[in-house]
Amino acid sequence: MRIGDLSRRTGVSVASIKYYLREGLLPPGELTSPNQARYGEEHVRRLRLIRALVDVGGLSIAGTRDVLAAVDADDVALHHVLGATQKALLGTPVVADDDEAARAAKLLDDLVERRGWHVTETNPGRPAAIEILATSERLGTEVLTRLLDTYAEALEPLATAEVGAVVARGERSDVVESAVLGTVLGAGLFSALRTMAHESASSRLDAGPAAGPEEG
Repeated sequence: MRIGDLSRRTGVSVASIKYYLREGLLPPGELTSPNQARYGEEHVRRLRLIRALVDVGGLSIAGTRDVLAAVDADDVALHHVLGATQKALLGTPVVADDDEAARAAKLLDDLVERRGWHVTETNPGRPAAIEILATSERLGTEVLTRLLDTYAEALEPLATAEVGAVVARGERSDVVESAVLGTVLGAGLFSALRTMAHESASSRLDAGPAAGPEEG
């Protein structure tokens, strides 16, 4: 198919496709003439992956490039691909050098040890969590600190199920793409469902206890 057909198949404008080609996110098509190229199903699949990362995941072009490089590298282990995706999603949070951050780091490290998690120092979630907990303390609220184990308990089975579902795909290319999409789209879905659950919980609290029978 030509670039116009690729655009119609994917809903991505020709200008955006050309931009992704220039940025190296989309591999070039097969040249049929000096100014024409032919594209295949692999380009359709890659474009849909790019759009998921950029539009749904909110990744930058640089972050998307890093993730796709990990996806394309046959010698990169799955957890390193996940790490590149998580880093692109979270960025590199700057952790303040203050007492609140030190207490937050201790709190988080104690949680990891207590629950037997295997987390490296380079995990991008660690500095993000430290800064969130530290910010919470600076604002004078202990809600997140009190909920830390509740979050961990809820996330452990979810993480196990997500990784298991991805690995079950079999083929490496399918596993890696599913892992990337699961990480990006799963984060969005988790946030969306959490918002819905908050509304439901709030409405139940606002309604108060059910009224009992009137006394005679």
